[in-house]
Amino acid sequence: MDAKLLEILVCPLCKGPLVYKKPEQELVCKPCRLAYPVRDDIPVMLEDEARKLPAEEEV
Repeated sequence: MDAKLLEILVCPLCKGPLVYKKPEQELVCKPCRLAYPVRDDIPVMLEDEARKLPAEEEV
């Protein structure tokens, strides 16, 4: 994933910063506890596509 793209991407819901988790191919929003998938190096920034992080999963 391009570093410049990561600098400008924010959560579409809260506009907060995202953390890229390379092994999982996800962009994680800690406040919203959502993980947005990255498919073929393209972030899918849709709430409907995001995975809700369970309470026991570390963010």
